[in-house]
Amino acid sequence: MRIGELAKATGTTARALRHYEQAGLIRSERAGNGYRDYDEQTAIRVRNIRHLLDAGLTLEDVSAFAACLDGDLAAATPSDRGRRIALDRLAVLDQRIARQLAARNRLATALGLLPADAAAPPTPRAPKAERVP
Repeated sequence: MRIGELAKATGTTARALRHYEQAGLIRSERAGNGYRDYDEQTAIRVRNIRHLLDAGLTLEDVSAFAACLDGDLAAATPSDRGRRIALDRLAVLDQRIARQLAARNRLATALGLLPADAAAPPTPRAPKAERVP
């Protein structure tokens, strides 16, 4: 499968696929004309990479899940390292949400949509990552 076909099949771009390849997450063979050629299994891998990226992980984070990328990602048990990474990302997302919610409430208060003494909503907290020896 050529890069354009893989991009279309996975809803991504050729540029993103080249980036994933450069990061070592996918592989291609080179045809005689120099074109990249991917096997059918790569589509599953790319969809799983996209799923993890859409969940807030970085490409570097995704590499920790490399052993799970070729199958049913949702059914795979994450490694201790993968779990720590996911918990760390969850904490970062919770902090961003809390900051955005605080900014929203300040704006709503300034517009008179919330009383000035309205209690701030609780800040979401992610579980702490467990230390693994």
